[in-house]
This record gives sequence, structure tokens and C-alpha cells, in this order.
Amino acid sequence: MAVEIKFVVVRKGEEKMTFASKKEADAYDKLLDMADAFTDWLLHSGMEMDETQAENLGLYLAEQKETVQHILRTSKLPDLNVAAAADKIESDADGSKKIRAVDAA
Repeated sequence: MAVEIKFVVVRKGEEKMTFASKKEADAYDKLLDMADAFTDWLLHSGMEMDETQAENLGLYLAEQKETVQHILRTSKLPDLNVAAAADKIESDADGSKKIRAVDAA
């Protein structure tokens, strides 16, 4: 018999995602915290949008945190070709090792 440890992210009594490592679960939980903050901010902005739209946009902004930070710092979009190469992640056969591709100059 094998013993498996699973880390489950639970929000408002609902299981959102299950992870094999605490680090991944904590990162996802932090992403959801950021998405909630963006959602609340959008709902209080005075713009006309329903709660579902605000939640979807809040989650998208949280997922794109690096791009949002780049735009806020530089007032420009990041170079999409370099960003796409940096976001490319390859996994080995069992999916436990992640490698981030980078553009070598």
C-alpha cells in the first residue's frame, strides 16, 4: 500500500485544487488571494460589471502579475516574443521536474 500526501486549497468550503507539494499549494493560494483583492477592487471601482466578470478579470490579472507589474513600471507592453519564450515550461516524463526556457543572448 502506498501513502500519498496531498495539499488541497479550499476556499469558502469548496476544494479548488489539489497539489503534490506544499509550495505549489501555497503559491496557488496566494494567487487566489490576489485575485480576490483584484475582484473586490473592481467591484468597488464604479465600473458597470457583474460579479462573475469581476472575478474572471481579477483572476486573469493575478495570473498575469508579471505583465501587469511590467506595464505599471514602464508604461509599455513587454516584448511578446521574449515573454512567450520565458513562459514556456517543459516537464520530464513524470511531470515532477519543471524547466523554464530562457532566451540566451
